Amino acid sequence: MVSKAVGGSVVRHRVVRRLREIVRPRLAGLPPDLAMVVRALPPAATASSAELAVVLDGALSAALRKLPGGVR
Repeated sequence: MVSKAVGGSVVRHRVVRRLREIVRPRLAGLPPDLAMVVRALPPAATASSAELAVVLDGALSAALRKLPGGVR
């Protein structure tokens, strides 16, 4: 689910589909017991898939460093 702040329904659904495709290949590299929420902010509506991937990778790296055991 993406907030209405991101845009209208067409824009929100497009962002959801793009984020889903960006996250899917990264799931195998994450700990199996990890719970993750991806929050789309308004700039996601105009960002390219490559830009979204860079931001997601940075956020995942930062989150994984905070887990017990550090960087994975």
